[in-house]
Amino acid sequence: GCDEGRASSAGRSAMASRQVLRGVTVLALEQAVAAPLCTSRLADAGARVIKVERPGIGDFARAYDAFAQGSSSYFSWLNRGKESLEADIKDPADRALLRDMVADGTVDVFVQNLAPGAAARAGLGSAELRELNPRLVTLDISGYGEEGPRAHYKAYDMLVAAEAGLCSVTGGPDAPGRVGVSICDITCGMNGYAAVLQGLLAREQSGEGASLKVSLFDSAAELMAVPYLQQRYTGSPPARVGLSHPSIAPYGAFATRDGREVVLSVQNEREWAALCGALGLAADDARFASAGARLAHRP
Repeated sequence: GCDEGRASSAGRSAMASRQVLRGVTVLALEQAVAAPLCTSRLADAGARVIKVERPGIGDFARAYDAFAQGSSSYFSWLNRGKESLEADIKDPADRALLRDMVADGTVDVFVQNLAPGAAARAGLGSAELRELNPRLVTLDISGYGEEGPRAHYKAYDMLVAAEAGLCSVTGGPDAPGRVGVSICDITCGMNGYAAVLQGLLAREQSGEGASLKVSLFDSAAELMAVPYLQQRYTGSPPARVGLSHPSIAPYGAFATRDGREVVLSVQNEREWAALCGALGLAADDARFASAGARLAHRP
């Protein structure tokens, strides 16, 4: 089962600690990061999450590493508090079991992020399941959406980050960089979590379920809104500036006299005045008297 990966409750939100989703059952055909993150948040909020895993193999994230006392750090992080159900979706008996769980109302939410079309080919597509249970809330997580020339592509975090432009604004002047965590997967999973909550709320009001869809690429593209607007209206893309900020200063890591580094983030005039007061500097120096001036005169 997945319960051995249960993490500390220290980081859970107040909403989750109240178990507001107790009584909600989630059936998840999931793997890797995006969908497991979504359903882990549902589990934190009290939902019963039944994670379907392939016989003898399980979620391939189980083999990502062995850093968590011999277990995968990714799997431990994302699958705490869930139940693991070993089932082969290509096997008629196992498939019938899963469909029956939907048809008899056991399942409130269905989440899947298998390869494009895999769930539907197995008779477990969201549209088909909602015919069995119109109150079902379904969430399909894909790489590039349900339509278009890339709809059939598998997706991986760094590839999506590069394609969406995220790598072009990450790193230093000499080379692009990768965000240190699986940011596209994480963002997509959180978008999926929000979508499911909206679907459940809408069901309480209408009595009907919902068909919800999110993708890694759309999630990454949303993260690029500010760089896009800068490019669109100034004609110049934001520069890669490492820990610094392309449009705010002082912002980043600064060397100290004793050879260490401190990180500063000043985002308004009140904070600038406070910093100058702490350092014994003149806050009204014309070179630094406004956000634009500070940006123009940063070293």
